[in-house]
Amino acid sequence: MYFFDKRIITHFNYELILMILPLIFLSHFLVGEISVMLANKQLLYFSISLISFFIVFLLPIRRFMQLIPILYWIGIILLVAVIFVGTTKLGATRWLAIPLINLTIQPSELFKPIFILMMAYLVYRNPPPKDGYDFKMFSIMSFYILLPFLLIAKEPDLGTALVLLFVGFGILFIVGIRLKIIIIIALILSISSPIMYTYLIKDYQKKRIHDFIAEKPSYHVQQSIIAIGSGGILGQKKEEATQTQLKFLPIATSDFVFAYLVERFGFIGASFVIILYAVLICYLLFLNFYFPKDYIINVFASGIGLLLFFDMSVNILMVIGYAPVVGLPLPMFSYGGSSFINFIVIFAILENLLTFRFIAGYDQIRKF
Repeated sequence: MYFFDKRIITHFNYELILMILPLIFLSHFLVGEISVMLANKQLLYFSISLISFFIVFLLPIRRFMQLIPILYWIGIILLVAVIFVGTTKLGATRWLAIPLINLTIQPSELFKPIFILMMAYLVYRNPPPKDGYDFKMFSIMSFYILLPFLLIAKEPDLGTALVLLFVGFGILFIVGIRLKIIIIIALILSISSPIMYTYLIKDYQKKRIHDFIAEKPSYHVQQSIIAIGSGGILGQKKEEATQTQLKFLPIATSDFVFAYLVERFGFIGASFVIILYAVLICYLLFLNFYFPKDYIINVFASGIGLLLFFDMSVNILMVIGYAPVVGLPLPMFSYGGSSFINFIVIFAILENLLTFRFIAGYDQIRKF
């Protein structure tokens, strides 16, 4: 743990916390209106995440950067273990059972902060030249992106796999790669897309795409669109939000919680939440300009911003019928323990990197 120094308090980024709290409070309020039992369980997740936040926040991450590759490969081993000894639920093998305590973990969720940290570590150890990374360095970093993508897609969990793929390459685009590499990638994707659709995508995933393209949306999306339309400008009272209260809207506390938000608070409420996400994402991306030489902060903050953007965008587009249903939760808003705690841990890592960026100076001062 880091030695406590009063000056550390002044370097803590309170703005991030103030942008996250409204999402958490509003999520708990909506979940409580749907199910008191789930709301009480959500309080347990909040408590666990708060404890996790302080533990991770006090870890000496900058002093032990060399351990990040080890954590990455441990995460890869867990993803490989899922393929051979994973637990299957609802037709997907995404979990590992923990012996003796009858609990399961989802390595693909646990891997997200490790993945972004690994990208930060790679850029930190190999700073980009002025004209961007060349093909050799781009290929090396692509290996660390594509390996978990293939393992997670194998589960199958194509939604999470694609998000990590976009986050990884999005980080490289932000850091800088040469223009000819971007052109080559565009050509490869345009040529290989039909092949990937034909041979790599599973039948149920093709069905989701067909349902999305078809004129008539799936039952879930139909009920979601009805709930959103009934919200109007200002929304409905709790008792009048019949789509949710009468159980027509499926998975109203998790995947389709945005539909209940609109049914309950209308266009104004939906706009408020989207603006909150937009401000948070922009703030994270703008940290690149505040700390131009600190690649650890730059890459990790950009990675979180991209992760939030893709998760939020896919979930909302899915709910309103403009994207296939892939089961991605709305970050820090949908009910659920693993996803929520994971995002809180990710923000704890960022707060750690921001707050303790002068830790070497503190150590030097204490020597005198």
